[in-house]
Amino acid sequence: MSLQIQLNARPAILPLYFRALTARKRRQVSGGGEAVLATVRLQQQAIDAAHLQEYREVCGFGGAASVPATYPFVLAMPLHLKLLVSDAFPFPVLGVVHVRNQITQYRKLQESDRLEIQCELGAPAAVKRGYEFDLVTRVYVSGELVWEGVSTLLARTAHRSPVRSVRAVAERSDFEASTAIDWQVPADIGRRYARVSGDRNPIHLFASTAKIFGFTRAIAHGMWLKAHCLAALEATAPADPLFDRFRFSVEFKKPVLLPSQVSLLHARDDDFLQFSLTGEDTRRAHLCGRIEAI
Repeated sequence: MSLQIQLNARPAILPLYFRALTARKRRQVSGGGEAVLATVRLQQQAIDAAHLQEYREVCGFGGAASVPATYPFVLAMPLHLKLLVSDAFPFPVLGVVHVRNQITQYRKLQESDRLEIQCELGAPAAVKRGYEFDLVTRVYVSGELVWEGVSTLLARTAHRSPVRSVRAVAERSDFEASTAIDWQVPADIGRRYARVSGDRNPIHLFASTAKIFGFTRAIAHGMWLKAHCLAALEATAPADPLFDRFRFSVEFKKPVLLPSQVSLLHARDDDFLQFSLTGEDTRRAHLCGRIEAI
């Protein structure tokens, strides 16, 4: 039977991080069990206007009345940690890599909305580099599903299980772009985003802490990159109805070292927008993605 967790308030992040850093768990992974290992629910959550404004500023969103489509991910992040440090998750949290993310916005969130947030930890599936699993987040307002996110993460480990093929959620990154937007990713963006999101993974904070994990410099948060891409794309066409109800898929490919100069390449079609984020080495994208109307 899957683990069920009911919360009355968002859990404190620092104790969860301590458990993530100190846990040394690893259980045998077996197939054919529960499809959902654990679920956590948080009801009647108000949106903090000051926190939302800080998020808008650090990610580059303007002062629109609606809530950025990437913001609920930040609200759900403590719930994700709660699941990952639970006994239901068989791997150490350190070293888990975010490889894909998909957000579906069924309607725009408003600051006045009160949210019910539900997160599910999916069972791991064997892939070439280890095991992949999904964190599925759903946000409801008055019983209506308004937002859904799927974060696919990879736990690297040796195994002898048959592997499944994985279809990336994003399209290929070598499309013919019609427009490019250049920006400088500052050296302190990891610390600035960490203060807003609560994601204080050492690989994002300082070069010294990132080197412990094999990086030459700190790297940008993947979800900050995704949010900043969305902010830049919305700014090019603020009245585009594509950004009202849409599915926003990204595949994370190559880390962005801090600081860096990057280019957002994008092309618009009738009912979708395709994009990729490249750096000085344009042969390989840092991420690629797609926004499509629903």
